[in-house]
Amino acid sequence: MSEDFFQARNLSKRYGEATVVKDLSFSISPGECLGVIGPNGAGKTTTIRMCLGLTVPEEGAITALGLSMPRDALAIKAQLGVVSQFDSLDPDFSCAENLRVYGAYFGLARSTIDERVPKLLDFAALEGRAASRIQELSGGMKRRLVLARALVNDPDLVFLDEPTTGLDPQARHQMWEKLRVLLRQGKTILLTTHFMDEAERLCDRLKIIDHGRTLAEGPPHALIAEHIEPEVVEVYGEGVDAWLESNGRNLCNRAELHGETAFCYLREAAPAIENLRGHRHLRYMHRRGNLEDLFLKLTGREMRE
Repeated sequence: MSEDFFQARNLSKRYGEATVVKDLSFSISPGECLGVIGPNGAGKTTTIRMCLGLTVPEEGAITALGLSMPRDALAIKAQLGVVSQFDSLDPDFSCAENLRVYGAYFGLARSTIDERVPKLLDFAALEGRAASRIQELSGGMKRRLVLARALVNDPDLVFLDEPTTGLDPQARHQMWEKLRVLLRQGKTILLTTHFMDEAERLCDRLKIIDHGRTLAEGPPHALIAEHIEPEVVEVYGEGVDAWLESNGRNLCNRAELHGETAFCYLREAAPAIENLRGHRHLRYMHRRGNLEDLFLKLTGREMRE
């Protein structure tokens, strides 16, 4: 495989007067998991739609697997697996039937489909659910079945658009393990997610976007080290704003007040913690800087509707 396994160059997309994606570029190497993260309205969905040939960019070019999108859309999609944000399983079919019907869309031989279905059900930890209807499955089971369905054509490249949204922690962790298996098998993954721990655990590299533009790109730990102080002290309780103005800002390298919580970013946390011991009306938590801190620093703490 070449280094241009997947490449998007200078993508731009406008809807009326609004520029949704502006001069966005990224590439994915074989066997890599690239995470694209950003707040609501950042342009993630539009970018994914352009990558899938569902939306045509005004500017830019997309190449995948040595082919050009959208010119070679059908040939690319034959080697592509897609897990969308929302389940699109057919409720009238069983688990196995959902896989068989989807395999037929790719023109796979019946014998090939019959061989793959048990393996895919086993991969999804649904080997005992082949005859179960979709209504009988939990949310986690449905998402694993959608992932298994996306693999029915044995794709080289898998697009995962917020694959764990709506799942409880146990189901999310189980889904993560399935994605790690795919990476160990050498699959190439493009992942969008709102879960920062998911992005940090699974992705080799991250692209953070907002308002259709790139804010930062690189391996998760390298990005955190570049943009965020290593120590964080969260201080909360009545009077935290007064403490921040009288003590905190002098003790912290950088500080933010959001509601009743002060976020203190430090190179060395010991002086701030020692000071807080004299303010018993306040509570605090000391931790390492993480990807969520980076995300909020670059995109802001304001709600996006």
